[in-house]
Amino acid sequence: TCIQSKQHQEEGVKRKRGPAKSVCPYNKASALQQMRDDVLGTVHDIEQLLKLGRETHSCPYYSTRLAVPAAQLVVLPYQMLLHEATRRAAGVQLKGQVVIIDEAHNLSDTLSCIHSAELTGAQLCRAHSQLTQYADRYKSRLKAKNLMYIKQILFVIEGLVRVLGGKVGQNPQSQTTQTGTEMLTINNFLFKAQIDNINLFKVLQRYFEKSMISRKLVGFVEKYAGTGVNLHTQSSSNKENRRTEGLNRYLQTLQSNQTSAPADQQGSAEEEKVLSASPMMQVEGFFMALTNSNTDGRVVVHRQVTLSESSVKFLLLNPAVHFAQVLKECRAVIIAGGTMQPVSDFKQELLFSAGVGEERITEFSCGHVIPPENILPLVLCSGPSGQELDFTFQNRDSPRMMDETGRILSNICNVVPGGVVCFFPSYEYSRRIISHWEASGALARLANKKKIFQEPKKANQVEQVLSEFSRCIQRCAVDSGGLTGALLFSVVGGKMSEGINFSDDLGRCVVMVGMPYPNIKSPELQEKMAYLDKHLPHSGGRSPGQALIENLCMKAVNQSIGRAIRHRGDYSSMVLCDRRYSRPATLSKLPTWIKDRTSTHTTFGPAFAALRKFFLEKKQKQM
Repeated sequence: TCIQSKQHQEEGVKRKRGPAKSVCPYNKASALQQMRDDVLGTVHDIEQLLKLGRETHSCPYYSTRLAVPAAQLVVLPYQMLLHEATRRAAGVQLKGQVVIIDEAHNLSDTLSCIHSAELTGAQLCRAHSQLTQYADRYKSRLKAKNLMYIKQILFVIEGLVRVLGGKVGQNPQSQTTQTGTEMLTINNFLFKAQIDNINLFKVLQRYFEKSMISRKLVGFVEKYAGTGVNLHTQSSSNKENRRTEGLNRYLQTLQSNQTSAPADQQGSAEEEKVLSASPMMQVEGFFMALTNSNTDGRVVVHRQVTLSESSVKFLLLNPAVHFAQVLKECRAVIIAGGTMQPVSDFKQELLFSAGVGEERITEFSCGHVIPPENILPLVLCSGPSGQELDFTFQNRDSPRMMDETGRILSNICNVVPGGVVCFFPSYEYSRRIISHWEASGALARLANKKKIFQEPKKANQVEQVLSEFSRCIQRCAVDSGGLTGALLFSVVGGKMSEGINFSDDLGRCVVMVGMPYPNIKSPELQEKMAYLDKHLPHSGGRSPGQALIENLCMKAVNQSIGRAIRHRGDYSSMVLCDRRYSRPATLSKLPTWIKDRTSTHTTFGPAFAALRKFFLEKKQKQM
């Protein structure tokens, strides 16, 4: 009877459909395929693709993804190429392909960065709260196996919070922890968190990939028992409002960022933007990181004052293990860049360690397109008053060193037309030396010669500062009014040391103050150095760890001083202010086209004469 009733119900009565779900009007198969054919027929840039998408009423992003398999040339960020899961999601196949990686000086750092992961205590507590609510709401509809995987994920999250000295189910902002930093191998971390009995490979494969749990947690708010805290109260119990609440919060955040709100309001908006998103994507990334080989990475446990500020971070020490798959699948890999020196260390860390034999590697290097006489690289060992330039950590804060740097810049501004860009090794040192110049009057004397600009603290202000810097130089070229151009204070590794072009009059001289060595006391850097010392061979009487420090410094220098020469007819001078640049081992790490023209000066007089002669000759040629 029950079977007949069920059959009658299925045959005679149509099942009621719920309300139609809203779908993206630009994601229709026929329109996407039409735009895919247009994309494959003619080469378009991003703006043209956007225009074509509006005309054909189709999504440019998904249309171009459909075009990837049939395309002869695919241009994409190398973060997307180097991360296997992202590559697979984008439909990029490497088998038998030729891969060209440009700007490859950052390749090792990029590989380490995209395969590292970090989770804060706030994110862990939020993920646990949201996942618990999800399991409670749908436990009657979930299969037993799925419930088991959810419980395993919750168990792992509890272990991670426990390592940080906190408890789940309570507000992380009110939980205090004992401050300190701890570095652990992956296995030791798993034992400490008491999660070594969980098969993370299975959890990732069976639940994160198949169920896409990260998307399903959108709309679940953060709740903690006993505190009355509900960090994101829902404005209405209406189901549709709950569904769109996260999107509305995100759009409000974008709108508030576009307006010129005060700094504290912008900071709270950024915090709200982070809080509004589900952290399960980051949790999945951290789980994935823990599946690396025990020797290839370390876990850093940072305990701050509160649980919400504390974090667990996976640090990848061996980027070659992830690059090996790219090298194995591709027919050929071309690694290109303007500042690849020293190539030997690059080969050792990324190629030999990935199992590539010497016979597979072919090196090619060429000079710059500009004539040699268009650059003037100078190494200054002392300043105008004879003060030796030694910007080591112990000496750089001395008033004499700061005063001498001010005198060097003042002399340079007297003879260099247009724009001068001065790079400092850190934001903190930039702040200290500029404050000293303000007090001593040196900054006012510099301002009488060139208008002074400083690198902004926020990335969204860079464009505005560069525009004003450019306009000032253009105005001074027509009507100086006593000024000879502009002086820009920037920081190595900052927002203006890479990707910004100071071509022509924008950068007639680049001044490098000191050597931008990384923080040797950083636990992450110390662990990386120890790993290299253990696994890579020593060469030239130096350890691989020490070589890493020197290479990081000189790559940053090369990127900064290379900002000035941007085309064949360009010309510029580069002034390296530190006696340590005169060491042969350091000079050898400069690009060949700069190194071959570099002259070292133990006294300031001959260097200043060479600088004045260089710009006088360029001025005469233009007449």
